[in-house]
Amino acid sequence: MENSNIEVLPGRDIAPFLFVCEHACLNIPAEFQKLGLSDEARSSHVAWDPGAGAVTRHLSRSLDCPAVLGRFSRLLYDCNRPPEAADAIPVKSEIYEISGNVGLSEQERSRRVEQFYRPFEQELSAQLDSQTSPAALVTIHSFTPVYNGVKRDVELGILHDADSRLADAMLAVASRHTNLNVQRNEPYGPRNGVTHTLKLQGISRGLLNVMLEVRNDLLQTPAQCDAIAEMLAGLLADALAAVGSASEPTSGRSVLSTRAG
Repeated sequence: MENSNIEVLPGRDIAPFLFVCEHACLNIPAEFQKLGLSDEARSSHVAWDPGAGAVTRHLSRSLDCPAVLGRFSRLLYDCNRPPEAADAIPVKSEIYEISGNVGLSEQERSRRVEQFYRPFEQELSAQLDSQTSPAALVTIHSFTPVYNGVKRDVELGILHDADSRLADAMLAVASRHTNLNVQRNEPYGPRNGVTHTLKLQGISRGLLNVMLEVRNDLLQTPAQCDAIAEMLAGLLADALAAVGSASEPTSGRSVLSTRAG
């Protein structure tokens, strides 16, 4: 049964990647009364990942790979967090108080989990389980250039948890594809609890997996989104060829930083 909160894009039966964009949309259904937020807050980066959905759709089309995208604001529920995480339904995000999330009862929290998180989790699991051969799991995100007044120099973050196979390969070949400032596990990493989807859906299956964070000032126009997506398509294909899908997971690596270009 089709779920209006989830966008699923098709791909070939034997696809090298399955793309995920948990924060592709800023939609808040009318029943939630805008979560008490101003228009500015509801359209800002705290409500979604600007440009990430466009990059994901372009990658899906370009590489003929399936994709699963969320059609609701992460302020309703952040699908890259487990239900027990306090920030799965945030009461504050950067400078914004989310009044519609304050003081929720356990019943109200459970309703959010069942309405938003469970269907997304189940759809993603079903897509991975339906693959003819194991696909690499790639999640796509964007981040703000300035957070809490601090400027971020990183432009492309390549994130991983305990299994760093695909991330290692991408970092090794990144300079062939871009002059962007590319860093490992920045501006976020496992220390920030952002690798839930990778662990639940990728590592648990032994799949290659990586989370990509693009600074959102690089994704302000459709042309910019397309250009970043094309660069990522080449980078991902190059890295996948280098690592091979049959390699064994590595143990956790120390958090390092590298610059491409």
